[in-house]
Amino acid sequence: MAEARIATSDVTVDLPKMRVSYEVGTLSEVELADTWHDQLQQWLDDAIRAAAPEPNAMVLATANADGIPASRTVLAKGLDERGVVFFTNYTSAKSHDLMATRFASATFPWYALHRQATVRGTVEKVSYAETATYWASRPRGSQLGAWASPQSIVVSGRNALESALANVQRQFADVEEVPVPPHWGGWRIRPEVVEFWQGRRDRMHDRLQFKLTRDGWKVERLGP
Repeated sequence: MAEARIATSDVTVDLPKMRVSYEVGTLSEVELADTWHDQLQQWLDDAIRAAAPEPNAMVLATANADGIPASRTVLAKGLDERGVVFFTNYTSAKSHDLMATRFASATFPWYALHRQATVRGTVEKVSYAETATYWASRPRGSQLGAWASPQSIVVSGRNALESALANVQRQFADVEEVPVPPHWGGWRIRPEVVEFWQGRRDRMHDRLQFKLTRDGWKVERLGP
């Protein structure tokens, strides 16, 4: 079988030989915070201090009613003991998946720190008050874009999007505060399992997870 190679203009990348030795840190049970959300906040703070790109970016995985998976990157905009929150169009593909199955998984990939954290559980829509509070903090351009975009719908071309945005700009030209679209809001992942992964040398990684049981949260170590 031919080797897997990616050819660029002047470099050939040999994928099987690509290696990174993970030696940045460790994760032990005694280092772990008392709760999953405290631990996640600590790692998020570490990523911010390390100037990691888009530290609140997470890869959201969903599946539709037929079990066909999809993943995409979204931005976490809320974190507390209830779960992790992101905002989107409720008519989007991801929202259709979430309404069909009510489950999601999201992974924060902090590559520079050789870390990742994964949150898995059920989902729920956040309250209108929470959505309105976040909406008010968004730049006006982002607000108008949310009104203009037919998210996940096939469009005829870029011109169609620009035309839709221009129409929305005219619609709200004399409106000081752009209202929240009725088709837009937040989702909260209410975790049942939260795993913290710290890369270690020789692929002997540290994997600790908080798992929700009938008796409360339990901490477990997983094999790498």
